[in-house]
Amino acid sequence: MNTTRTIRRFPLGHVVATPGALAALDASGQSPHELLARHVAGDWGDVSEADWQENERSLRAGFRVLSAYTTNQGTTLWVITEADRSVTTLLLPSDY
Repeated sequence: MNTTRTIRRFPLGHVVATPGALAALDASGQSPHELLARHVAGDWGDVSEADWQENERSLRAGFRVLSAYTTNQGTTLWVITEADRSVTTLLLPSDY
């Protein structure tokens, strides 16, 4: 039995994804839940140290947070949670 739980540092709100993000996840055989679990736990993925620190400040101040992850196929995906925590979007950078 797997008792590992993700520590949620903030609410995700309503989760949505662009068609491009869903296609990239499907092509890589990955689930959006994998990226969402990392994001909500505060693992910001493939961002610079400055962006990592900005996300930490944004959590405290109530601003938007952005994570970047690379799929098994090499595609970059962003996960953005809005400042009011009402919605989290999975998208390709080109969808922004």
